[in-house]
Amino acid sequence: MSDVISIGDAVILGVVEGLTEFLPVSSTGHLKITEGLLDIPVTDPSVVAFSAVIQVGAIAAVLLYFFNDIVRFAGAWFKGLANKDFRQEHDYKFAWWIIFGTLPLVAVGLLFKDLIHGPLGSLWVVASALIAGSVFIWYAERRATQTRPEAEITFRDAIWVGSSQSLALLFPGMSRSGATISTSLLLGLDRVAATRLSFFFSIPGLTGAGIYELKDAVNGNVGVTPLIVGTVVSFIVAYASVAWLLRFVAKHSFNGFVIYRIIVGIALFALLGAGVLHA
Repeated sequence: MSDVISIGDAVILGVVEGLTEFLPVSSTGHLKITEGLLDIPVTDPSVVAFSAVIQVGAIAAVLLYFFNDIVRFAGAWFKGLANKDFRQEHDYKFAWWIIFGTLPLVAVGLLFKDLIHGPLGSLWVVASALIAGSVFIWYAERRATQTRPEAEITFRDAIWVGSSQSLALLFPGMSRSGATISTSLLLGLDRVAATRLSFFFSIPGLTGAGIYELKDAVNGNVGVTPLIVGTVVSFIVAYASVAWLLRFVAKHSFNGFVIYRIIVGIALFALLGAGVLHA
């Protein structure tokens, strides 16, 4: 058992991760706020690594929920690699676009790792990004035309949407799903297509981050048991969250999340200013 994150803490953090990973509210921001409330050092490298690792549980939920789609994309990709006759299929191209669109995120993560684990992990940054991200989501909703379904996604769309994930990596509180969905809406995609694209982009990015950070979590102050517990809980809660979100976006805007984010951001500023939480 860890002397930094207990099993009870891991359960709570797993629930928070599962609930917030795919909603446009910032799972990283909510994890950091929860860690602060639990008196867990938010900038401890092993705690940062723990947050990245338990995201793999949420990704496992996406893999299960979208299993048929992923098998279809993977099958088209392998067929295209083996036979050039299949390389004009949209599914083959889409698989490559997800790969290429993830590369900017990888580059930013490697180049700015020290900043991400250090100053940018501050709760002051989280509070600011929650509010700034709300403005971005609100603007995207205002400008959205929703005229393009998933079948019309292009390489240009994938690069823009994939690159937008870097905002959430640099500024916890911005929200990876919020950035990707909002960027998709600005590009004219409908809400369901935008949300599904955000889910698909989460797979390589978050899986890679979890694997990369695993050694820091295990070799640091966290321990294996809390990691397993947090990941399993994250998976269970995230699966329900994915199903709910897809039903929600079919009929509702994201304006409710905008209001929620602003409230949480202001509350966090107040708690930090009053000394209840420490950045």
